[in-house]
Formats: sequence, structure tokens, C-alpha cells
Amino acid sequence: MPISAVDTITLAFQHTKRQLIQPFRFWQWTRLAIVGLLAGEMGSGGGANFNFPINSQHRSPSQLLAQQFPHIDPPLLIALISIMVIAALVFGLVLMYIGSVMRFILFDSVLTKECHIRDGWARRQGPGWKYFLWQLGFAICSMLVFLVLIGGPVAVAFGLGWFRAPQEHLAALIVGGIFVLLFFVAFMIVVSLVYVFTKDFVVPQMALEGISALGGWRRLWPMVEGELGGYAIYVGMKIVLAIGAGIVVGIASFVLILFIAVPVAALVFGAVIAGKGAGLAWNVFTITAAVVAGCIVLAILVYVIALISVPVIVFFPAYAMYFFAPRYRPLSLTLYPPPLSSGSLPPPEAPFSPTPAPA
Repeated sequence: MPISAVDTITLAFQHTKRQLIQPFRFWQWTRLAIVGLLAGEMGSGGGANFNFPINSQHRSPSQLLAQQFPHIDPPLLIALISIMVIAALVFGLVLMYIGSVMRFILFDSVLTKECHIRDGWARRQGPGWKYFLWQLGFAICSMLVFLVLIGGPVAVAFGLGWFRAPQEHLAALIVGGIFVLLFFVAFMIVVSLVYVFTKDFVVPQMALEGISALGGWRRLWPMVEGELGGYAIYVGMKIVLAIGAGIVVGIASFVLILFIAVPVAALVFGAVIAGKGAGLAWNVFTITAAVVAGCIVLAILVYVIALISVPVIVFFPAYAMYFFAPRYRPLSLTLYPPPLSSGSLPPPEAPFSPTPAPA
């Protein structure tokens, strides 16, 4: 009988303690923080609202831009925003590819209890590329389904004229909105489960056997069908553990960020006062400088949070490994290598070859 999701928690905690504390290595923590951050293993959220007062309700976009940035030509600002949007899309694709490779580096790091970014980057380009293509295709398909799920009912309601006289069709709009909301919630649950199962159970197959993500799913689906209860408990326990870890990491991050935010706020305030005294105004140079400075501060804050989150970054992949190992023999043989018989050769330096042959 495979180990349950509840019993796996103890094994994952022991693994995390051995890797991070016995012995404690600061540079190992640093590398794991970088890998976990780029792999998307740590959950973090935040936002900032930049509210500009708008006193007119009937102004064109060019007039509004001219009002907010009087020293910048509105067409130039629109072109700058367009370039930034395109650059953000390209940057997002680059980050997705880096995160795909880092997902396998994180898997290797937790499995071997050693994190080597440079060696892992050289060895994991192949599976990282396959995982990147799968993520890109899955994101595009999810977006198309979302557009159909939301856009279809909206188009039908618009075609029936419900939006032109909403008071006359209020009941239909409410009922339709409830159904759309339920379908949307169900869709998001399915998307989340596919993503979690892929990174927890398909990535190990891609890492150890070099198969594609679709090939991993063809193997995984019969396992899930044959043990629905066990995988359901795994998902439930992971949600509970993620909530607990989020609370602990959130409190620790908040306390540490306060020590960083206070001096940073003082520096920003001083810079604003000095800029006003020097007669500086908003232009391309000052906007660019503000964006760069904000990105640097944000990067420091994110890295600090990632450093605090290293135990979580190690625990959850270990939790998935110890749960999946009894159900997937190649991972079990790697995680629990058989004892050496007398006279046998010593084990290799790594628990698996860079390009393992299919089982």
C-alpha cells in the first residue's frame, strides 16, 4: 500500500531539515532562493496603486496624458507605453523559459540535497524546453477556453439585447451571471490542478526518463484514476500546508520588510524633495530613473522574501517526491537507492545521469 499524503508530511519535514540545517550553508540557501523564485515555487503577491486625480469626465486619451504628463508629447508617451507592453510580453516569455529550466534544477537540488545552478542549467536545457513548450501551449489553450467561457455568454446576451435594456432582463442576467461564475470557478480549479500535477508528478518523469509532458500525463492519468482518493487527499493536504506556510512566511516577510521599507521610504522622500528643489519635472529621463530605481528596490524585496521562503521552496517539492516515489518506480529507486552488495562498485557522484535512458 503506497504511503498516504498525511504520512508523507513527516518525511518531507525530515528531508527539509537535513538539506537546510544539517549542516547550514548560507550559499546553498542563496542558490535555492534564486532557483525557487525563478521556478515559481514560492507564492507571493502584492500590488501598488498609483492614483492620479482626473477632474474631467469627457477628455480624450491624448488630453488625459497631456494633463498627467504636461512636459511629454502624448504620441511619444503612447509609443513608449506600446514598447513597454511588447517588451513585457517578450520578458514574460523569457522568464517562462528560465522558470521551466529552473523547475528541473529545483527537482535535482531537492533530490540530491545539492544546488548547482550552472551545471543544472547546462544539463537541463532539453527537458526545460519541452516543459516550456507545454506551459506555453497550455497557457494559450486556457486563454482561448476562458475567452469562449466568458465571451460566449456575453455575446449571446448582447445579441439578445439584454444589455440595451438590463432592467427588463434582470433575472436572466443574474441567472446567467451565476452560471458563468460557476463555470469560471470550475475552470480555474481544473487549470490549477493540471498545473500542480504537472510540476509535481509529470516533471519527475520528464527529468528521470526524458519523456515529454504529454507522455508524462499519459502515464499519470491511469495512476490518478486508480487512486482518486489518495490524490484527492494529497491536494487537500497541500492546500492546508500552503495556507499555513503562507501565514508563517507572510508574517516573517512583513517584519523583515519593515526594516527595509523605512530607510527606503526615507531615501525616496529625500530624493523627491531634492528633485523639486532642483526644478526637476516628469520627463522621459526622470520616469526611466524612477522605474529603474523601483525595479531595484522591488528585486531586493522579492529576493529577501525568497530567502525567507527557502524552507517552503524545499519542503513542497520534497513532499511531492515522497508521495509520488512509491507510485513511480524510477523515482523510488533514485530516492531510495538499493544497498550495495559486498564487492560492488561505489555509486556515481549523481543519483542519475544527465540524460537517462527510458525505463
